[in-house]
Amino acid sequence: MDLKLKDKTALVTGASQGIGRAIAKGLAAEGVKICIAARRRPLLETLAKEITAAGGIAPTIVEVDIMEDGAPQRLAADALKALGHIDILINCAGGSRLAIPIDAPEEEWDSVMTLNFIRVRQLTHAILPDMVKNGWGRVINISGKSEPDALLASTPAKAAIHAWSKGLSRAVGKHGITVNCIPPGRIMSEQIRRKYSEEFRTRQSAEEIPVGRYGEPEELAALAIFLASPVAGYITGAVLPVDGGLRRYAF
Repeated sequence: MDLKLKDKTALVTGASQGIGRAIAKGLAAEGVKICIAARRRPLLETLAKEITAAGGIAPTIVEVDIMEDGAPQRLAADALKALGHIDILINCAGGSRLAIPIDAPEEEWDSVMTLNFIRVRQLTHAILPDMVKNGWGRVINISGKSEPDALLASTPAKAAIHAWSKGLSRAVGKHGITVNCIPPGRIMSEQIRRKYSEEFRTRQSAEEIPVGRYGEPEELAALAIFLASPVAGYITGAVLPVDGGLRRYAF
């Protein structure tokens, strides 16, 4: 299938590893001119070399700590300057943490909500005027599952992304812009390896994941790339998990 992505432009956050990295490589392979952003410049430089070695357009690199005040607005300006305009925004910067106690300090809740929702919203709203002006755009938010096994600060932040994305999709659809969310299940990454032992991953794969294994970043990237394409123009306001069947509920 021709996804009609050649000559489109994209900003991918959280591109230094895992899912963001796989999406950036996949978009570049489709002929998309990309801007890759994350905190660790050496990893971005390695990714850029891999993209060009594979025949892709050399990406623009932006080293950014999205938690800094004003970072979303600066990133939007840098990406727009480098790309000319932005057709596709992949919001992949974020993270989850272990369960927290009921009496956790406010700072814990604030920092997780800021990283996983507020900065996503701010960056998106900084870029949307350009998409509206051009009459076309794709916003894809890599979010998280809504079935917490414990008290997690990231769960309400991810739920906020889903609710905000649904409302936003209704506001911008008339401008040719779609907004969708992809909650990952257990997708292999540096963070997954750090949080979960091999023994735990093996046991969970056997007991809880119908397909019997953790997923690879490229398996989620395939959906993101499709949603970013003109071919997916009638899909918006959706939450589409990629989890090997880990999610237990139909709704």
